[in-house]
Amino acid sequence: MAGRMPVAKNGSRPRRLTVVLAPWCPHCVPLSVRNGRRLARRIGVPLRLLDIDRRGQEKLADRLIRDHGDDAPDYLIPQVFLEWSDGRVQPLLTGFSERVARTARAWRDLFASDWLASLGRESARP
Repeated sequence: MAGRMPVAKNGSRPRRLTVVLAPWCPHCVPLSVRNGRRLARRIGVPLRLLDIDRRGQEKLADRLIRDHGDDAPDYLIPQVFLEWSDGRVQPLLTGFSERVARTARAWRDLFASDWLASLGRESARP
């Protein structure tokens, strides 16, 4: 799929992939940083990492999660979002509080998903 930008049925295109994370979280670093880079490359968009321990980034992350994610007073990380050119924000993944292997499995499931395969099919249409 690399090289062709996916297009949704409404003509919207993915604009950016955002991963909300913390550097101390083993579900985030290196697992979700590495997989976020891989997914962004596959979709053909830039990757934005929002560190909840950095003041300016924390406010952006909190707003993104409050408006589009799995919000709670002490929300789970990582959370991954695909931002579209029409302004939509699509939540793709929320980490798990269980062992890191559970979040790794969620990433594998995302990469194997029909949804991700459908992005490739949409971009192949004339």
